[in-house]
Amino acid sequence: MSDSSPAPSDAPVPVLDVWCELQCPDCRTALDDIRALRARYGERLELRLRHFPLDKHRHAFAAAQAAEEAFAQGRGWGYVEAVLGRVAELDREGEPLLVHVARELGLDAEEFDTALIDGRHILVVDADQAEGKAIGVTGTPTYVIGGERLDGGKSQEGLRERIEEIADRLLSARP
Repeated sequence: MSDSSPAPSDAPVPVLDVWCELQCPDCRTALDDIRALRARYGERLELRLRHFPLDKHRHAFAAAQAAEEAFAQGRGWGYVEAVLGRVAELDREGEPLLVHVARELGLDAEEFDTALIDGRHILVVDADQAEGKAIGVTGTPTYVIGGERLDGGKSQEGLRERIEEIADRLLSARP
């Protein structure tokens, strides 16, 4: 194949990794940007939730595991949005709220409870956290797109525009 040959039509879509913590007020604030990005790009941009539970939030690790269970049950982003919308309640109520939100969304709440007990999603959460640390994530939300890390924990001002700029550039490079 020559250098001038077009890339295959099944070229992968650009990925936006969203390093998030479900007990983080800044992540709750970033939710509007995440919704806007999902609406603007749809399936042309893959948004991946990456877990980065912070030690200062005692229910963050359980919330990350619960989010993984929601993805396993096919309703991950809806669950993430619902929990982020109730950060203060999560702080007060802990794991019972995670199961309650699952029930409200029509997910298998018993399976959520079991997943939180048996720890089936711990390795995913641990791996995300380790990878985040390795690439310099120190707080949430942090975004990684096109090899660029954008820290929303310090300021979210202009971040959506910067993400859109990078995503548009990556998409225009695709066939």
